[in-house]
Amino acid sequence: MAIFAMGWHKPDNVAGSSAPAIMVGLFVATGGLLFGFDTGSINGILQMPAFLQDFSTGFISNGKPGMSPSQVALIVAMLSAGTATGALLAAPMGDTWGRRLSLIAAIGVFCVGAIFQVTVAGIGVGIVSVLVPLYQSEMAPKWIRGTLVCTYQLSITMGLLAAAIVNILTFNLATAAAYRIPMGLQLTWAAVLGLGLLILPETPRYLIKRGLNDAAALSLSRLRRLDLTHPALIEELSEIQANHEYELALGPDTYKDLFFGEPHLGRRMLTGCGLQILQQLTGVNFIMYYGTTFFTKAGVGGSGPKGAYTITLIMQVINMVSTFPGLFVVESWGRRKLLMIGSIGMAICQLLIASFATASGENNKGVQNTILVIFAAIFIFFFASTWGPVVWVVTSEIYPLKVRAKSMSISTASNWLLNFAVAFGTPYLVDNDGSPGSVNLGSKVFFVWGACCILSIAFVWCMVYETSKISLEQIDEMYERVDHAWNSRSFEPSWSFQQMRDFGFSDSGFPAAEPQLELQSSPSRTSTTQSDTGVSSTTNRTAISPQDNKMLSQLGHVDFSY
Repeated sequence: MAIFAMGWHKPDNVAGSSAPAIMVGLFVATGGLLFGFDTGSINGILQMPAFLQDFSTGFISNGKPGMSPSQVALIVAMLSAGTATGALLAAPMGDTWGRRLSLIAAIGVFCVGAIFQVTVAGIGVGIVSVLVPLYQSEMAPKWIRGTLVCTYQLSITMGLLAAAIVNILTFNLATAAAYRIPMGLQLTWAAVLGLGLLILPETPRYLIKRGLNDAAALSLSRLRRLDLTHPALIEELSEIQANHEYELALGPDTYKDLFFGEPHLGRRMLTGCGLQILQQLTGVNFIMYYGTTFFTKAGVGGSGPKGAYTITLIMQVINMVSTFPGLFVVESWGRRKLLMIGSIGMAICQLLIASFATASGENNKGVQNTILVIFAAIFIFFFASTWGPVVWVVTSEIYPLKVRAKSMSISTASNWLLNFAVAFGTPYLVDNDGSPGSVNLGSKVFFVWGACCILSIAFVWCMVYETSKISLEQIDEMYERVDHAWNSRSFEPSWSFQQMRDFGFSDSGFPAAEPQLELQSSPSRTSTTQSDTGVSSTTNRTAISPQDNKMLSQLGHVDFSY
């Protein structure tokens, strides 16, 4: 319990209140419900007798109306095609309209799409999948930023669980209500999020990017519960602004610069895209999209579909509950450690499933199914507590402000493109109906996912920098000074971007010594404050009034970083 508490403990010397930012972050995270419920709904709808009866084109499976692998692949993959498009649209929308207004527009698109299923809804989900983690990371205090972004994944798992519950309640209905009810309920989550966004503030970092400094101060004041004149609020805003000016001095914010710009934008882009791609190649959406179908054909839970629906519901309960360990330790253990542990655990589970299925062949089907369910559940635990939430955390943190929306747009689009590939290709890989073009791997498909998990271990070790416990602005300094990802955990911030802007910097990358100020008429006072970088900076200031001196003396040692 001490480890868990350490991850959520607000430092005693952090000024202001973090409660408003935390509440805003938790509310915006409900955007994950849209994606989770949509994904979970299609998982169950594909096996509903009413759906197959109404939409079958003559394909027969086990003597009943069904769908060919190509039809199933097209239905499921259409959502991913739409989300990839939406993810690419999120950058110009987020930079032009702002994070908040763009989210409201995305909710509107999703509501239209929920009525005209399926591709249009995917565009809305794609935009939301970029802007929700982006919004959360830009307004959250650094000490709990990772946990708040993780709640986006928690909301996805809650949506998946809600869909599994609705599916098991409606799949036996003989009319079109069986699949129309799950589709229609998507509007509930969209309406709640859309209404809430109408009263939430825009992120201070976006407002600084647009040059709206006064509006940024008001927004940050709401999020931190600090007066506009409070030193901590002024310090944080100044550091965000100085960092943005420094980034712009290194080059423009075009799409070309995402791959060739400084500081090391190409490396960051490769890290974000690689993580999002490997998240899909873990094979988790094989279970999320096709779990009910796969378990039904494998005979898990009996010959009827009810057993498969029950197993899917159990998997979704495990998926949601297992997200909480990641929330607790993402700050104290760090991003790299969690991703490495998750990769190892997932690889072991998947290789055991595939190895036993290969060794047993057509024998011991009952034991095969037992092993399949047990280790699939353990696999879900490892994914939900590590790669599920932490990938969103890392990709929301590692990009500079000037290109953050564009970079997250590209990396998230890569996720959805691989999602499309997995959704479209999986029926051909695992189908056992003897349909043309099917490989019929069955449980052996876990060899593919297991190999990808082994690859992800090496990728995390070589490419993922540890970003916990430092501000978004300090991540820029880390990429400047740390050559290899495996050395990033020992990184300590040494300067602030305000120092670089005001006093210049040397060839070594450290700011030059601050000039001594000549004071003509009044005695000087030397003060030491904790800057946004987490290090002390000493400045010489002219004498101030006794009343101001009293106020500053009461501040004590205050950490101005968030």
